[in-house]
Amino acid sequence: MTTLDYQENPTRSPTNRFFYRLNIIALYLIVALLLAAFYFEFARGELPCPLCNLQRVALCAMGFGVILNLKLGLTPRHYGAILLAAVAGFVFAGRQVLLHIIPGTGSYGSPFLGLNYYTWNAIIFFAAFVLTGLVLLSNAQFEPPRHRRLTGLALVAVILMIAVTAANAVTTFLECGFQICPDPPTSFELLDPSDAS
Repeated sequence: MTTLDYQENPTRSPTNRFFYRLNIIALYLIVALLLAAFYFEFARGELPCPLCNLQRVALCAMGFGVILNLKLGLTPRHYGAILLAAVAGFVFAGRQVLLHIIPGTGSYGSPFLGLNYYTWNAIIFFAAFVLTGLVLLSNAQFEPPRHRRLTGLALVAVILMIAVTAANAVTTFLECGFQICPDPPTSFELLDPSDAS
């Protein structure tokens, strides 16, 4: 068994290497979106609502679909997991957009470039769905799955994705505890002694 990194393995086709690198880029973009959510949460004090948390879960699920591609090889099954997560995320974000689309209903959170975070998520989930479908049109990238040693940018992306997912789980638990998340959220329930009753 070779110890060459997947990207440097000369037996891989250029098409396969291209799609591998494309998955690394996708994972960094997902991590960036989750970090942007943390920015809104901590820098602007905008705690995530229940639908926001579900959108984060969908982003994390997409990320783990990409990790499967990087670690176990590019397969339609892994892309299928990404597609399902993108559809779920689009449903969650679309629901939130529809809740705030009627004039007078207000919005949740502050806008970025004129659109709220959930509107951006709806666009991003739809784009991810379309792009993943387009990627699936190339059969040249697929080969029998096998475990690969991750190094370099791929390893950093995977570590960041796992860390951001764990951080989301911790902050959601601190916000909601063992009950249904409040809508709208007002504080980290487990850290706010005034909420104890």
